[in-house]
Amino acid sequence: MSAQFLIEVPFSLRWRDLDAFNHVNNSSFFTFLEESRLRWLTGLDGEWNTPRFMPVLAAANLNYRAQLSWPGEILVRLSCERLGNSSLTIAHRILGAGLEEALYCDGNTVMVWVDPATGKSVPLPEAVRRACA
Repeated sequence: MSAQFLIEVPFSLRWRDLDAFNHVNNSSFFTFLEESRLRWLTGLDGEWNTPRFMPVLAAANLNYRAQLSWPGEILVRLSCERLGNSSLTIAHRILGAGLEEALYCDGNTVMVWVDPATGKSVPLPEAVRRACA
């Protein structure tokens, strides 16, 4: 299965994203990815989060490829890497806006849909499956 493009989200880096070494802190990368996933999910045609099912982050793999400095503009690109019965693996890339050869981060995250009452996995919502097909 080839990766299905999901969304591209631009971000302006903020002063508060920096750490003591004056580059974007590693934890800020997780925030960019989280915001991008939520923007994609909230744009789906159909339910993805209800009292009966919700996504949880099961794994995150980030490969830091280059330091990112302020000021700057970035793009986060998400693609569907793998669809399972109850899980979705999302590939991500953080790139320089207008400088697509500037790769700052790549990797993937795994989201699993669960029943909040039991904590047990449930089948992927149809809206998620359709968006990744």
